[in-house]
Amino acid sequence: MEQGSYYASVAGFVLVIALWFVFAGVFLLRKKSEATTDSTKAPRSWAGLALQGVGFGAVWAMRRTPVFSPYIDGQYVLNLIFQIFAILLAAWSVWLAMSAIRELGKQWSLGARLVEGHKLITSGVYQIVRHPIYTAMLGMLVATGIVYSHWLATLIGIAIFVVGTKIRTMSEEKLLGDAFGAEFTDWKAKVPGLIPFVTI
Repeated sequence: MEQGSYYASVAGFVLVIALWFVFAGVFLLRKKSEATTDSTKAPRSWAGLALQGVGFGAVWAMRRTPVFSPYIDGQYVLNLIFQIFAILLAAWSVWLAMSAIRELGKQWSLGARLVEGHKLITSGVYQIVRHPIYTAMLGMLVATGIVYSHWLATLIGIAIFVVGTKIRTMSEEKLLGDAFGAEFTDWKAKVPGLIPFVTI
């Protein structure tokens, strides 16, 4: 293993893991809002959450061997680019999640639901993608795959995560569509769902 690739892989891993702690802190340490009463729920979204978890599990379960070996053998410059990309992607994902939770305020929750007096949030990062928290989660998954996992596990993890996310977003968007009608339809037509500039 090239020494340069090894040190780049170690640095990438350490920084992405540090950003994972910040990412978790965004959710765990956020200011608790006043209790709200659910007006509508979508229990099916929990199946999507489970699949998202399986996607992350696939990435964490299949680490590269030996540890901190290059993402692509024999390509020092390309591997360095991958490591830098992973760090920047993880940092952007932290910012995206933080901004999304700030915009949502008391409306944020783990499960798909509407609360009494629910408003359709289309400002801030919700002008970039409709589901920025899932975008941030996908970013963290990809960054983790690059610094830790085998490329095949990364692809498998992404595929499973996207399927789970689709289940969740379909449940959430049905609630929003029923509640906000044309306002939601217009926003959906203008703003991508998961990846900026990409309609999926």
